Amino acid sequence: MPISTTADPNLCEVQITNPKAVAKARQGLPQENHLIGASELLKAIANPTRMRILAALQAAQELCVCDIAAVVAMSESAVSHQLRVLRSVKLVASRKESRQVFYRLADDHVTSILSCALEHAQE
Repeated sequence: MPISTTADPNLCEVQITNPKAVAKARQGLPQENHLIGASELLKAIANPTRMRILAALQAAQELCVCDIAAVVAMSESAVSHQLRVLRSVKLVASRKESRQVFYRLADDHVTSILSCALEHAQE
């Protein structure tokens, strides 16, 4: 049994694999395209400005770009750019009324993700 000489506490001291555990873990891995999609979604949420926008939409249910800009203290142009990113990963949905565009969280999954992330951060 080879023993590692590294001092890294995250590494096993004994280099032995469990074939059943490895097979089970491999079988449980999502499809590659789903992993990439989830990674892109989490990258979009990882930005504090976008998180602020999502939290504002969660609280207010629906806001126009002008209102979001006022809430997060940013220019409408900057907010619009952030909303494009959020829309591209399907975190927000929009509707147009005359010349205004209103944004809301795309679905209940987004609400759950935000709630879980914020709750976890408060632990």
